[in-house]
Amino acid sequence: MNKKILAIVSFCLIAVAIGLFVAVSAGAKNIPFSTVVASIFDYQPELDMQLVRDIRIPRALSTLLVGGLLGVTGAMMQGVTRNPIAEPSLMGITQGATLAIAIGYAFPAFSGLFSTSAAAFLGAMVSGGLVLAFTMQQTRSLNLSRLLLAGTALSTFFISLASVIALLTNRSQNLAFWISGGFRTADWQSVQLLLVVGGICTVLAMLLASRINIVNLGEDVAIGLGENPVKIRIVTLLLIIPMCAISVSVAGNIAFVGLIVPHMIRKMIGQDYRIILPLSFLLGGTLLVWSDVLARLVDQPYETPIGLFTTLIGVPFFIWMVRKERSA
Repeated sequence: MNKKILAIVSFCLIAVAIGLFVAVSAGAKNIPFSTVVASIFDYQPELDMQLVRDIRIPRALSTLLVGGLLGVTGAMMQGVTRNPIAEPSLMGITQGATLAIAIGYAFPAFSGLFSTSAAAFLGAMVSGGLVLAFTMQQTRSLNLSRLLLAGTALSTFFISLASVIALLTNRSQNLAFWISGGFRTADWQSVQLLLVVGGICTVLAMLLASRINIVNLGEDVAIGLGENPVKIRIVTLLLIIPMCAISVSVAGNIAFVGLIVPHMIRKMIGQDYRIILPLSFLLGGTLLVWSDVLARLVDQPYETPIGLFTTLIGVPFFIWMVRKERSA
């Protein structure tokens, strides 16, 4: 194994292990290490053990899985669009989920049919599908510029409509969670959904990695090698939609993870997406685990929105990348 790859994997595994332990043991109430271990291997119906087993462990695992999925989707999108500043939230998936949540708050009949997470998942799937449909000129063509423009336009429309609905129904505070992002509602069901939906899509993404490599070489090269770049892009985007949807349904809007992580991995190990995808999962999970730890510890006993930390890192990073692309 390449020394750089081994170093990245080792760093991520150590950082994740430490981060998960801190996430489970530290917070508004600090829990001793012995209690954490006992809650896993010798569970008793005590308050501290219930807190660890039913709240903190599923939350910590959810942050790891969501961070990994966001890292992988960012790498996939950048690979098939050949655009280093492409990011899954540009497709309007997050904002579509937010709109579905706002509709659920405004119309009890709708929220009675679906749980909040299910509504978010449905909204994300619909919005992602709309963006993909709007960019298809014909069944055999996919315009990448239109994809980004359509995503940006629908993102603005969805979030504006959601804000209006929330204001009219006095639900702005409830909606703020989905806009700012966080894992306060994560539970074992969230972990199961992430493992099933995210796991299946991630495995399929890994199998698609060699074809993403070919598309990343350019349109003419891909066709010359006997591949259909349009078909590969469509299949990739169809995988991205449920991965982002399940992430949004669990954690709300967490931007820039899919932008930062793949770019860092490419800088360190090159353009091979067979390696970039799994490393993006590891680094994305590491980043979000520690972001969630900071979100809970920086202003105890209150919780800072996790999206604030990723945005504070992501916005300067995004501006730097745009300036670099212009000067290139």
